[in-house]
Amino acid sequence: MNFYSIRAIYLFEMARTGRTLMQSVIAPVLSTSLYFIVFGSAIGTRMVEIDGVSYGAFIIPGLTMLSLLNQSVSNASFGIYMPKFSGTIYEVLSAPVSYVEILLGYVGAAATKSTVLGVLILVTARFFVDYEIAHPLWMVGFLVLTAVTFSLFGFILGIWADGFEKLQVVPMMIITPLTFLGGSFYSVDMLPPFWQKVTLLNPVVYLISAFRWSFYGLADVSVGLSAAMILLFLAACMLVVRWIFKTGYRLRP
Repeated sequence: MNFYSIRAIYLFEMARTGRTLMQSVIAPVLSTSLYFIVFGSAIGTRMVEIDGVSYGAFIIPGLTMLSLLNQSVSNASFGIYMPKFSGTIYEVLSAPVSYVEILLGYVGAAATKSTVLGVLILVTARFFVDYEIAHPLWMVGFLVLTAVTFSLFGFILGIWADGFEKLQVVPMMIITPLTFLGGSFYSVDMLPPFWQKVTLLNPVVYLISAFRWSFYGLADVSVGLSAAMILLFLAACMLVVRWIFKTGYRLRP
C-alpha cells in the first residue's frame, strides 16, 4: 500500500475545500440553519410531538442527512471529474498507484469533508432546537458510513458524467427528492398503509431511520435492516468501481 500517494491525493482534495469554503461548507450550514429556524423554532413550536419527540428535534436527523448525502455526492463527483476535465487524470493513472489507493485518496477526502459538515450542522442545530443523542457511538458510525457510501457513489457519478450538467442532475433530481420523501419531515407510520409500503422502496428511508434511531431510539424500520441496506449499497458501489478501473470505462480513450 502506497501511503504517500494516498496522502498526496487526500491532502490535495482537502486543500480544495479551503478554496471553495463558501460553496462546500458555509452555504450548506446556512441553508440547513434556515430549516431549523422555520421548521424547528417557528412551525415546530406549533406542531404536536411525534412519539414523544418535539417536531423541531424530530427533523434534525433528516435535515442532517439531506446535507450529508448531497455534499458527499458533490464533493466526490467534482473531485474526480475535474482531473478528467483538465486531462490530469492520465498522470494519476500512469503513476505506480493502484485503484484502491486512488479510491482511498479521493473518497476519503470527500467523506471527511462531508462528515465534518454533518458535525457542524448538528452543532448549529443546538442553537435553535434542544435535542439529545441516545446512542452517540452509533450516531457517529452511521454518519461516517453514510458519508463513505455516498462519496463512493459520487466518485462513480464523477467518472460517468461527461458534462457539468450531469454532475448536478443526480443530487438535484434524485437525491434531494428521495430525501424529502424518505421521512425527513415525518414518520413513515403517519402515512396510509399503501403509501407506507411504497415509501419502503425508497433507499433513503433506511438511512434516515437508522440515523434517527441513534438520536431518540425511534425507527421506522429495523435498525439491523437499515445497516444491511447501507452495507449492501456500499458493496454494490465497490463492485462498480472495481469494474470501472478494470475496463477503463470513461477513464481511458
